[in-house]
Amino acid sequence: MLYLLLIGAIAAEIAATVSLKLSEGFSRLWPSVIVVVGYAIAFTALSRALKLGMPVGVAYAVWSAVGVAAVAIIGWKFLGETLNPTMVVGLTLIIGGVVTLELGRTH
Repeated sequence: MLYLLLIGAIAAEIAATVSLKLSEGFSRLWPSVIVVVGYAIAFTALSRALKLGMPVGVAYAVWSAVGVAAVAIIGWKFLGETLNPTMVVGLTLIIGGVVTLELGRTH
């Protein structure tokens, strides 16, 4: 259940962040609605995962790292943003750090 809540939080945060770009400064209604609802869902799901016992450091690290990587890829694939090799290395390091954090939690 913890990881399902975390996955839901991540998906909602990604949708909200991409919609933030599409809202054009909150001047477009539906992307703006998705921003508000998406972040509300994201924080609610994340807080429930924490309440059920997920360590805050691990939860936040996974939530933010996956969100950063996914938004960068979506921006590159669908929004015409740049993703160069140096940025890919940075994203890889972020994800590697989260994996290391998770592995450390189990020992």
